[in-house]
Amino acid sequence: MFNRLRLPKGFGFTIPLFLLITIFFNFPLIYMLGLSLFSPNPTLEHYAQIFENPVYLEIVADTFRIAFITAGIATLMGYPLAYWITKLSLSKQIIAVTIIILPFFVSILVRTYAWIVMLGNAGVINGTLLKLGLIGSPIQFLYDEIGVVIGTINILLPFMVLPLYATMVQFDRRLLLAASSLGAKPFTVFRRVYLPLTLPAIVSGASLVFILTLGFFVTPAILGGGKVQMTATLLDFLINHYPDWEVAAGIATVLLIVTLLFYFLFQRGGTKTT
Repeated sequence: MFNRLRLPKGFGFTIPLFLLITIFFNFPLIYMLGLSLFSPNPTLEHYAQIFENPVYLEIVADTFRIAFITAGIATLMGYPLAYWITKLSLSKQIIAVTIIILPFFVSILVRTYAWIVMLGNAGVINGTLLKLGLIGSPIQFLYDEIGVVIGTINILLPFMVLPLYATMVQFDRRLLLAASSLGAKPFTVFRRVYLPLTLPAIVSGASLVFILTLGFFVTPAILGGGKVQMTATLLDFLINHYPDWEVAAGIATVLLIVTLLFYFLFQRGGTKTT
């Protein structure tokens, strides 16, 4: 009987990790779910408030829309950048990847405030466009959705480029030569061979950028200036200013469920291409 209950070899080494995940990850999620369902009594009233209040739904919808836009633009920028890096020599690839990784050593807060200098009405971008005569008046980048998207892409683009580069650098170039030898034109080779085999990396990078954007707080708060509301800023208001912890927990739970659903769809779409 005791032999049947014997734990797998090495199971003891996983206990600290299990406790760490349970205490710092699972318990807060369970507490958040319980707060939304059992405070003060078992009820769905807090969820009813969310779906009855159009402001909450609009902010959540705007958050997902911004996340989709950010992930889409990051894909369009990251894919050719990663491809270009793979075409460099090994020493230049190391330099390029190092440059991409370097921003991780700079605080997100500092990088976000730097964009105020770039995007302000008297900033570098507007100043340059005015001097070139391309615009007659400054473009409103700050405290608008476009500024939030630009700042978010700047911070999350490495999360798109690195998975793509890791896949592309290991790509078997003989497949491209084989397709070319069979008479396929370069664009056909890319569309029928290269793109499908790198599509799982696109899905992984895009899903990572998408999910990270959903929980962004610093960049929308600073570059949005309170005018661009996202779920993270809404939760901050409900927790620290209003406060309404139960509704905040309900919104966070809804966001978590929808995020997991999108993650499942992303991953299922990626596995179908392999």
